[in-house]
This record gives sequence, structure tokens and C-alpha cells, in this order.
Amino acid sequence: MHFAFVCLPAAGHVNPTLPVVAELVRRGHRVTYAAAAGYAQAVESAGATFFESGEDFAAKLPRRNRSADAEGSPRLGLLAGLGSGLLERLLERARVEFPALLARLTSDPPDAVCYDAMTVAGKMAALKLGLPDIALLPTYATNEHFPLRELMPARPPAEMLEAWNHARRLISDFAAEQGLSNFTFMEGPPAALNICFIPREFQPAGETFGASFHFVGPTPARRPSGEPWQPRVEAGPLVFISLGTTPLNDRPDFFRMCVQAFAGTPWQVAMVIGDRIGVPELGPVPDNVEVRPYFPQIDVLRHTEVFLSHTGMNSTMEALYFEVPVVAFPLQPEQEANARRLEELGLGRRLPAAALSPHVIRTVVAEVGGDQEIRRNLAAMGQRIRSAGGAKAAVDAIEAFMAER
Repeated sequence: MHFAFVCLPAAGHVNPTLPVVAELVRRGHRVTYAAAAGYAQAVESAGATFFESGEDFAAKLPRRNRSADAEGSPRLGLLAGLGSGLLERLLERARVEFPALLARLTSDPPDAVCYDAMTVAGKMAALKLGLPDIALLPTYATNEHFPLRELMPARPPAEMLEAWNHARRLISDFAAEQGLSNFTFMEGPPAALNICFIPREFQPAGETFGASFHFVGPTPARRPSGEPWQPRVEAGPLVFISLGTTPLNDRPDFFRMCVQAFAGTPWQVAMVIGDRIGVPELGPVPDNVEVRPYFPQIDVLRHTEVFLSHTGMNSTMEALYFEVPVVAFPLQPEQEANARRLEELGLGRRLPAAALSPHVIRTVVAEVGGDQEIRRNLAAMGQRIRSAGGAKAAVDAIEAFMAER
């Protein structure tokens, strides 16, 4: 069979799908994958035919204000971008790219469209062409028991609500131009098949989702461009520090505190700072701290004692897969939801938002690393994640779904 994949062009959305693509190809299927140009190598390494569509989502997000305080107050993330003209830019490009995607899928028809649940083009293409629709969910599924508003702050800022409503209006107008008058973005009935890259046990109200939802969990895999990594020294516990790599997460103030927190301690540190912060901005870096724009995360997690993370879902799932306790420093609303879930399930703790200091960072990391209750909970969750089936279970569900048709 031939499957079309349409994914939101961001690493946390593309990466979970690539093992599924590789498994489909291994079983003899063909995949055409639409994403931004920066993901061509990763897509082709998984065995798919790459089709350029869209811009790198993370690169278009506005940079955070470097003069903001270091107390970790949540940013608006996706919705901040919507309120700053990002959505208008994406829709402007969609007016060209969506017809091009339709033309490609018409000239080389797929048997089904597998689309990121946060994309506009994927769901629209499936509806427009009358093809079976398969939603790919890198984060939480939603239903009447766990609605989308649960992922928002308890009291969302007025600009967030305004941006969200504005986004929905623009998307509905665009869909209507394409002859899809009843199109709803991220709401409405679920897809006929839903592949969720988290385990059911991590999903709030997980027991309320029916047979069309398959919670297959993550399938950690080394990125094709990643260089192998080993700790500089084997002695001493390793703390891995990463806030992701979007412009919204540029926080040299926080990274400086982390350097100060672990300087002169037995801890070994691997710290991701992205490519928009220079190492000199951090001040003197001691020998036990290794700083890079990027690390091969899977390799590092295999050696990690504690993961100090922004708690993006992809990073959260990979940490749980390897049973690494998480110290959460969320910066966006969806990451706040993940941090809450980690604490609810006893899998980690968050850093306090107020009065953050090197001493507080070091103390919380040490306490979480030594917490035996967290370790026991991680062992149980790690077992559930690994038994969820990952990419093989996802493809089993896809093949069974297609066989019914």
C-alpha cells in the first residue's frame, strides 16, 4: 500500500513518526512524506519519498525577550506565534502549498493519509480526496473527558484566547475556500484511526478512549545526523540539561545558573543550548560541564541519572522509556501539562518558578536523583511504555484498519 504522511514541521512532531515510516517500508509499503526541507535527510533515511511542503515551524517562532526574568514563567508557545503573525504567514504559504500537495497526491494517489493532528493540510487533504484518515498524535489525545482546554493554563491570558479564536476563524475561512465548509481545527470528531505516541497510562482519562485510539508509546531511535556520544568520564552521576531547541527556549540566564549549580561538584553535566546562544554568554565553563548546541539525546539518556528538561512530550517519553527521573522546567502551556502529569504519576518534580537559584537547581536535581519512590514508579512506567508496542504496534493497527476497508 501507499501512505501519505503530512507532518507539522517541528522536530517533536516529525521524530516520533519516523520509526513508523521505517516499519511500514520494512513491511513492503510505500510512503510519501510531506514536510519542510530541513527534514528531508531524516525522512529519506527512514525509507520514505520526501515531498517538500511547509516551512520549519520552530524557525518561524518569535525569539523570547532576553531581558525577561529567569523565573521560568510559562510562555505562550504555539499560540504566542499565532498572535504575532506566524499563522498569517503559514496560511499565506498554505494557499500555494496545499494545492501543490493535492496535486501530488492526485498524481500519485495514496491509500490513506496519515497526518499530524496539529496540521491543517493533512486533515484537509484526507477530506478533500475522500481518503481514509489516520491521525498521528505526538502528545495527548482529547475527548469529552479530557478536552483541549485541559492543556491550556487554568486562567489563560486574554491574548492567548484572542489568538486562538483568530486562528480558528482564519483556518475555517481557508478550508471553506477549498470546499470544506465544516472543517474544524484540532476539535470535532476524531479521525477514523488515531495513533498516539504515549502510553495509555500517561494519557489523562486514558481509559475513556475507545478502540479507534491506539496508545503505542514512543520508539526511541538515534537521529540519522547524530554523532555517537559517550560521557567524558565514567565517574560521577550525569545530569542532562535541555530546554529543547526552539527560539522561545533561549535562556542564557538559566543556563548560567546551571553551570554555577554543578561547578566543583561530582556531577557530570551535558547541556544543550541550541545554536542561538554562544558558549561565552555562559561565563567560565568548568571541566565537568560539556556544552553543545545539540546532543544525540538517545545516547545521552542511556547514561543519565537525572534529566532537567523543558518537558516537551518527545523528550518526556524518551526519558520515561529509559527510566530517567525528570526535573521539569516547563516554558510553554503544553509543557506545563506534561510537568503536572509527571508529578501526578510520581515520575519527577518541577523546579520552583520563584526564587530560582543555582543552589535550588542543584538541590532539586540531587533529591530527585536519590528518590527511591520515583525510581520505583519509573520502573513500572518504563515497563508499560516498552510493552505498548511502539512503531510495530502502530503499523499493526494501520494494517488492520486498512484491511477492514
